[in-house]
Amino acid sequence: MDAVLWDMDGTLVDTEPYWITTEFAMAEKYGASWSQADALELVGSDLLDSGRYIRKVMRLELSPEAIVEELLDGVVEKVERDVPWRPGAVGLLASLRAEGVRCGLVTMSYERFVAPILAQLPPETFRVVVTGDQVELGKPHPEPYLTAAAALGVRPDRCLAIEDSNTGAKSAEQAGCLVLVVENHVPVLDGPRRVFRDTLAGLTAEDLKVLGRP
Repeated sequence: MDAVLWDMDGTLVDTEPYWITTEFAMAEKYGASWSQADALELVGSDLLDSGRYIRKVMRLELSPEAIVEELLDGVVEKVERDVPWRPGAVGLLASLRAEGVRCGLVTMSYERFVAPILAQLPPETFRVVVTGDQVELGKPHPEPYLTAAAALGVRPDRCLAIEDSNTGAKSAEQAGCLVLVVENHVPVLDGPRRVFRDTLAGLTAEDLKVLGRP
C-alpha cells in the first residue's frame, strides 16, 4: 500500500443528510415531488448527474448546473456551521500521517464544499484533492481515482480506496484499487476487490496494510 484514497461524503464526513435535507428543501421550494428513495439514488454520484436526475424527477426548468449550484449553497452553509466526521476517520488519518502514508481525497463534491471541511484538518493531510469539478467523468467512472493515483505518482493497484457506496466502490475498483467499504446510508454489493468493515473506529495504518491479504 503506497497511498490511501478517501471518498468524502459518507466516508470521511457524514454529510449525506445535509444533501438530502437540501434536496427536500428544493422540492418544497418548487412544489415538486421528491422521495427518500430518490435521495438515496444519488449517493456517491457525480453532481451534474445528480442535477440531471433532480431536474427530471422534480420537473424543473433549471439547468443541471444551476441545480447543482443551488444544492451547494445549502450544503456549504450547513458544513460551515458543523463538520460531521464519521467515526474513526480523523484518528485513522492521524495514524496514516504518523506512518508517512500519503493520502488523497477523491470526491464528487465541488471545491467550494470541500474547502471548509479541509480547513478543519492539519495542513497537507491530503497530498492530492480530486473534486467533481476537476474531472470530465465522475464516479462510477474510474477517472477520479486514476487522476488521484497519477497525481500522487503511484500505481492504482498500490492504492487502497475507502468508500461507502456502490458508485464509489465501482469507480475505485475499475481503476485497480483495493476498496475498503464501510457502509453508511446505502448497502454495497460484494466484489472481488472489496473488503468490508463495520466502522473505521479503531483502525490504524498497520491494520490497512494487511487488508486483502489471504
